[in-house]
Amino acid sequence: MNKHDGLYNKLFTQKVFEALMSKKGHAVYQTLAEADFQQPHLLSNGEIIHKLYSQMSKCYRNEYFYQNTLLNTLLLGKHSVRTTTALSQVTVGKAVADFILINGKAVVYEIKSDLDSFDRLESQIEAYYHAFDHVCVVAPESSFSRLNTMFSNSPVGIYVLTARNTISTKQKKEPVADSSKLSHQALFKLLRKQEYEHVVYSYHGFLPEATPVFWYEACEALFSKIPLDQAYAMVLKTLKNRVSIQQEQIQAVPYSLRSLAYFNTGTALDAASLQSFLNQQYRR
Repeated sequence: MNKHDGLYNKLFTQKVFEALMSKKGHAVYQTLAEADFQQPHLLSNGEIIHKLYSQMSKCYRNEYFYQNTLLNTLLLGKHSVRTTTALSQVTVGKAVADFILINGKAVVYEIKSDLDSFDRLESQIEAYYHAFDHVCVVAPESSFSRLNTMFSNSPVGIYVLTARNTISTKQKKEPVADSSKLSHQALFKLLRKQEYEHVVYSYHGFLPEATPVFWYEACEALFSKIPLDQAYAMVLKTLKNRVSIQQEQIQAVPYSLRSLAYFNTGTALDAASLQSFLNQQYRR
Protein backbone atom coordinates (compact mmCIF):
# COMPACT_ATOMS: atom_id res chain seq x y z
CA MET A 1 0.00 0.00 0.00
CA ASN A 2 1.06 3.57 -0.58
CA LYS A 3 -0.09 6.76 1.10
CA HIS A 4 -2.69 7.48 -1.59
CA ASP A 5 -4.41 4.07 -1.62
CA GLY A 6 -7.17 5.21 0.70
CA LEU A 7 -8.27 7.75 -1.91
CA TYR A 8 -9.60 4.93 -4.11
CA ASN A 9 -12.49 4.63 -1.67
CA LYS A 10 -13.41 8.22 -2.55
CA LEU A 11 -12.62 8.15 -6.27
CA PHE A 12 -15.24 5.72 -7.53
CA THR A 13 -18.21 7.57 -6.05
CA GLN A 14 -21.16 9.50 -7.46
CA LYS A 15 -19.97 12.70 -5.78
CA VAL A 16 -16.54 12.71 -7.44
CA PHE A 17 -17.74 11.76 -10.92
CA GLU A 18 -20.59 14.23 -10.93
CA ALA A 19 -18.06 16.94 -10.05
CA LEU A 20 -15.70 15.78 -12.80
CA MET A 21 -18.41 15.71 -15.46
CA SER A 22 -19.74 19.10 -14.49
CA LYS A 23 -16.17 20.32 -15.13
CA LYS A 24 -15.62 21.39 -11.53
CA GLY A 25 -12.74 18.95 -11.10
CA HIS A 26 -12.02 17.09 -7.88
CA ALA A 27 -8.96 16.94 -5.61
CA VAL A 28 -9.19 13.15 -5.18
CA TYR A 29 -8.95 12.52 -8.93
CA GLN A 30 -6.21 15.11 -9.34
CA THR A 31 -4.12 13.67 -6.51
CA LEU A 32 -4.31 10.10 -7.80
CA ALA A 33 -3.70 11.05 -11.42
CA GLU A 34 -0.65 13.15 -10.62
CA ALA A 35 0.73 10.69 -8.06
CA ASP A 36 0.54 7.67 -10.39
CA PHE A 37 1.47 9.26 -13.75
CA GLN A 38 4.44 11.49 -14.54
CA GLN A 39 2.69 13.25 -17.41
CA PRO A 40 -1.04 12.80 -16.93
CA HIS A 41 -1.79 15.71 -19.31
CA LEU A 42 -0.70 13.44 -22.19
CA LEU A 43 -3.47 10.98 -21.34
CA SER A 44 -7.23 11.12 -21.71
CA ASN A 45 -9.41 10.87 -18.62
CA GLY A 46 -10.57 7.50 -19.90
CA GLU A 47 -7.01 6.19 -20.04
CA ILE A 48 -6.29 7.49 -16.54
CA ILE A 49 -9.44 5.97 -15.05
CA HIS A 50 -8.66 2.63 -16.70
CA LYS A 51 -5.11 2.65 -15.34
CA LEU A 52 -6.21 3.70 -11.86
CA TYR A 53 -8.78 0.89 -11.77
CA SER A 54 -6.13 -1.57 -12.96
CA GLN A 55 -3.80 -0.36 -10.22
CA MET A 56 -6.57 -0.74 -7.65
CA SER A 57 -7.14 -4.33 -8.79
CA LYS A 58 -3.58 -5.16 -7.80
CA CYS A 59 -3.17 -3.38 -4.49
CA TYR A 60 -6.46 -2.04 -3.11
CA ARG A 61 -9.46 -4.24 -3.92
CA ASN A 62 -12.07 -2.32 -1.95
CA GLU A 63 -15.86 -2.71 -1.72
CA TYR A 64 -16.42 -0.83 -4.98
CA PHE A 65 -14.05 -3.17 -6.81
CA TYR A 66 -15.91 -6.23 -5.49
CA GLN A 67 -19.31 -4.72 -6.27
CA ASN A 68 -18.24 -3.79 -9.79
CA THR A 69 -16.87 -7.30 -10.36
CA LEU A 70 -20.15 -8.85 -9.18
CA LEU A 71 -22.18 -6.58 -11.44
CA ASN A 72 -20.04 -7.35 -14.50
CA THR A 73 -19.73 -11.07 -13.77
CA LEU A 74 -23.22 -11.92 -12.52
CA LEU A 75 -25.66 -9.29 -13.77
CA LEU A 76 -24.07 -8.61 -17.16
CA GLY A 77 -22.21 -11.88 -17.63
CA LYS A 78 -24.49 -14.58 -16.27
CA HIS A 79 -27.87 -12.83 -16.29
CA SER A 80 -29.23 -9.79 -18.13
CA VAL A 81 -30.61 -6.41 -17.14
CA ARG A 82 -33.75 -7.40 -19.04
CA THR A 83 -34.52 -10.19 -16.57
CA THR A 84 -32.53 -9.30 -13.46
CA THR A 85 -32.24 -6.25 -11.21
CA ALA A 86 -29.31 -5.35 -8.98
CA LEU A 87 -29.69 -3.20 -5.86
CA SER A 88 -27.01 -1.73 -3.64
CA GLN A 89 -26.80 -0.31 -0.11
CA VAL A 90 -30.23 -1.58 0.96
CA THR A 91 -30.90 -1.17 4.68
CA VAL A 92 -32.11 -4.37 6.33
CA GLY A 93 -32.56 -3.94 10.07
CA LYS A 94 -29.23 -2.73 11.45
CA ALA A 95 -27.31 -4.01 8.43
CA VAL A 96 -26.83 -2.63 4.93
CA ALA A 97 -26.80 -5.11 2.06
CA ASP A 98 -23.89 -4.42 -0.28
CA PHE A 99 -25.31 -6.04 -3.40
CA ILE A 100 -28.59 -7.82 -4.17
CA LEU A 101 -29.61 -9.62 -7.35
CA ILE A 102 -33.30 -10.21 -8.04
CA ASN A 103 -34.74 -12.32 -10.84
CA GLY A 104 -36.84 -15.39 -10.03
CA LYS A 105 -35.27 -15.25 -6.57
CA ALA A 106 -33.28 -12.71 -4.57
CA VAL A 107 -29.72 -13.20 -3.34
CA VAL A 108 -27.95 -10.86 -0.92
CA TYR A 109 -24.19 -10.70 -1.48
CA GLU A 110 -22.36 -9.49 1.61
CA ILE A 111 -18.94 -8.22 0.55
CA LYS A 112 -15.98 -8.81 2.83
CA SER A 113 -13.17 -7.34 0.77
CA ASP A 114 -9.44 -7.66 1.29
CA LEU A 115 -9.75 -4.62 3.56
CA ASP A 116 -12.67 -5.76 5.75
CA SER A 117 -12.94 -7.68 9.01
CA PHE A 118 -15.51 -10.33 9.94
CA ASP A 119 -16.48 -8.60 13.19
CA ARG A 120 -20.14 -8.01 12.27
CA LEU A 121 -20.60 -10.75 9.69
CA GLU A 122 -22.82 -13.09 11.69
CA SER A 123 -25.16 -10.31 12.84
CA GLN A 124 -25.35 -8.95 9.29
CA ILE A 125 -26.31 -12.33 7.88
CA GLU A 126 -28.88 -12.82 10.63
CA ALA A 127 -30.49 -9.50 9.63
CA TYR A 128 -30.57 -10.36 5.92
CA TYR A 129 -32.49 -13.61 6.52
CA HIS A 130 -35.37 -11.61 7.97
CA ALA A 131 -35.92 -10.04 4.54
CA PHE A 132 -34.34 -12.41 1.98
CA ASP A 133 -34.09 -16.17 1.69
CA HIS A 134 -30.70 -16.44 -0.09
CA VAL A 135 -27.50 -14.97 1.41
CA CYS A 136 -23.95 -15.26 0.11
CA VAL A 137 -20.63 -13.92 1.41
CA VAL A 138 -18.10 -12.68 -1.17
CA ALA A 139 -14.48 -12.60 -0.02
CA PRO A 140 -10.87 -13.08 -1.18
CA GLU A 141 -9.34 -16.54 -1.60
CA SER A 142 -7.48 -16.19 1.68
CA SER A 143 -10.80 -16.14 3.56
CA PHE A 144 -12.42 -19.19 1.97
CA SER A 145 -11.22 -21.78 4.49
CA ARG A 146 -12.35 -19.70 7.44
CA LEU A 147 -15.74 -18.95 5.88
CA ASN A 148 -16.24 -22.57 4.86
CA THR A 149 -15.70 -23.60 8.46
CA MET A 150 -18.03 -20.89 9.77
CA PHE A 151 -20.86 -21.83 7.41
CA SER A 152 -20.29 -25.54 6.77
CA ASN A 153 -23.70 -26.48 8.16
CA SER A 154 -25.46 -23.33 7.05
CA PRO A 155 -27.52 -22.24 4.02
CA VAL A 156 -25.13 -19.29 3.59
CA GLY A 157 -23.24 -19.34 0.28
CA ILE A 158 -19.60 -18.41 -0.29
CA TYR A 159 -18.14 -16.80 -3.42
CA VAL A 160 -14.42 -16.12 -3.77
CA LEU A 161 -12.72 -13.37 -5.73
CA THR A 162 -9.51 -14.88 -7.07
CA ALA A 163 -6.14 -13.20 -7.48
CA ARG A 164 -7.04 -12.90 -11.18
CA ASN A 165 -10.15 -10.93 -10.22
CA THR A 166 -12.62 -13.59 -11.28
CA ILE A 167 -15.28 -15.43 -9.28
CA SER A 168 -13.83 -18.86 -8.51
CA THR A 169 -15.64 -21.91 -9.89
CA LYS A 170 -13.76 -24.26 -7.55
CA GLN A 171 -13.75 -22.51 -4.18
CA LYS A 172 -17.46 -21.95 -4.04
CA LYS A 173 -20.51 -22.78 -1.94
CA GLU A 174 -23.90 -21.95 -3.44
CA PRO A 175 -26.50 -20.40 -1.11
CA VAL A 176 -29.52 -22.54 -0.21
CA ALA A 177 -32.98 -21.06 0.26
CA ASP A 178 -33.98 -20.49 3.89
CA SER A 179 -37.26 -18.66 4.44
CA SER A 180 -37.68 -19.70 8.07
CA LYS A 181 -36.71 -16.26 9.41
CA LEU A 182 -38.60 -14.03 6.97
CA SER A 183 -40.78 -11.47 8.71
CA HIS A 184 -43.50 -9.11 7.55
CA GLN A 185 -41.90 -6.27 9.48
CA ALA A 186 -38.50 -6.61 7.80
CA LEU A 187 -40.09 -6.94 4.37
CA PHE A 188 -42.31 -3.92 4.85
CA LYS A 189 -39.34 -1.76 5.87
CA LEU A 190 -37.68 -2.47 2.52
CA LEU A 191 -40.44 -0.60 0.71
CA ARG A 192 -40.87 3.07 -0.05
CA LYS A 193 -44.22 4.76 0.53
CA GLN A 194 -45.59 4.37 -3.01
CA GLU A 195 -44.31 0.80 -3.09
CA TYR A 196 -45.99 -0.42 0.08
CA GLU A 197 -49.19 1.39 -0.87
CA HIS A 198 -49.16 -0.43 -4.20
CA VAL A 199 -48.55 -3.82 -2.56
CA VAL A 200 -51.31 -3.31 0.02
CA TYR A 201 -53.80 -2.11 -2.58
CA SER A 202 -52.89 -4.90 -5.01
CA TYR A 203 -53.66 -7.56 -2.41
CA HIS A 204 -56.57 -6.07 -0.46
CA GLY A 205 -58.16 -3.89 -3.13
CA PHE A 206 -58.20 -0.88 -0.81
CA LEU A 207 -55.97 1.30 1.33
CA PRO A 208 -56.55 1.96 5.04
CA GLU A 209 -58.61 4.80 6.39
CA ALA A 210 -56.09 6.61 8.54
CA THR A 211 -54.69 10.07 9.13
CA PRO A 212 -51.18 10.87 7.80
CA VAL A 213 -49.74 10.45 11.29
CA PHE A 214 -50.89 6.81 11.47
CA TRP A 215 -50.66 6.00 7.74
CA TYR A 216 -47.44 3.97 7.94
CA GLU A 217 -48.69 1.83 10.83
CA ALA A 218 -52.09 1.30 9.17
CA CYS A 219 -50.49 0.16 5.90
CA GLU A 220 -48.09 -2.11 7.78
CA ALA A 221 -51.03 -3.70 9.64
CA LEU A 222 -52.73 -4.54 6.32
CA PHE A 223 -49.43 -5.76 4.86
CA SER A 224 -48.97 -8.12 7.82
CA LYS A 225 -52.25 -9.83 6.90
CA ILE A 226 -50.88 -10.94 3.52
CA PRO A 227 -49.66 -14.58 3.71
CA LEU A 228 -45.89 -14.41 4.17
CA ASP A 229 -44.99 -16.30 0.99
CA GLN A 230 -47.21 -14.02 -1.08
CA ALA A 231 -45.92 -10.92 0.67
CA TYR A 232 -42.34 -11.98 -0.06
CA ALA A 233 -43.10 -12.57 -3.75
CA MET A 234 -44.85 -9.21 -4.04
CA VAL A 235 -41.97 -7.38 -2.35
CA LEU A 236 -39.39 -8.99 -4.66
CA LYS A 237 -41.45 -8.04 -7.71
CA THR A 238 -41.69 -4.47 -6.41
CA LEU A 239 -37.96 -4.20 -5.71
CA LYS A 240 -37.18 -5.67 -9.12
CA ASN A 241 -39.04 -2.80 -10.76
CA ARG A 242 -36.92 -0.13 -9.07
CA VAL A 243 -34.27 -0.09 -11.79
CA SER A 244 -34.94 0.51 -15.46
CA ILE A 245 -31.90 0.42 -17.72
CA GLN A 246 -31.17 -1.00 -21.16
CA GLN A 247 -28.47 -3.62 -21.70
CA GLU A 248 -26.93 -1.47 -24.42
CA GLN A 249 -26.70 1.51 -22.07
CA ILE A 250 -24.68 -0.24 -19.42
CA GLN A 251 -22.57 -2.23 -21.88
CA ALA A 252 -21.47 1.05 -23.48
CA VAL A 253 -19.94 2.19 -20.18
CA PRO A 254 -16.28 1.19 -19.52
CA TYR A 255 -15.95 -1.93 -17.36
CA SER A 256 -14.44 -0.01 -14.44
CA LEU A 257 -17.39 2.39 -14.19
CA ARG A 258 -20.39 0.13 -14.78
CA SER A 259 -21.34 -0.22 -11.13
CA LEU A 260 -21.12 3.53 -10.70
CA ALA A 261 -23.31 4.12 -13.75
CA TYR A 262 -25.83 1.39 -12.93
CA PHE A 263 -26.46 2.58 -9.39
CA ASN A 264 -26.47 6.25 -10.34
CA THR A 265 -29.19 8.10 -8.45
CA GLY A 266 -28.28 11.58 -9.62
CA THR A 267 -28.74 13.32 -12.94
CA ALA A 268 -25.21 14.28 -13.95
CA LEU A 269 -23.89 10.76 -14.58
CA ASP A 270 -25.57 10.19 -17.94
CA ALA A 271 -23.96 8.39 -20.86
CA ALA A 272 -23.27 11.49 -22.97
CA SER A 273 -21.57 13.52 -20.24
CA LEU A 274 -19.62 10.47 -19.07
CA GLN A 275 -18.29 9.75 -22.57
CA SER A 276 -17.42 13.39 -23.09
CA PHE A 277 -15.42 13.43 -19.85
CA LEU A 278 -13.59 10.19 -20.69
CA ASN A 279 -12.59 11.45 -24.16
CA GLN A 280 -11.13 14.71 -22.87
CA GLN A 281 -7.43 15.11 -22.12
CA TYR A 282 -6.57 15.34 -18.44
CA ARG A 283 -6.32 18.83 -17.02
CA ARG A 284 -6.42 20.32 -13.55
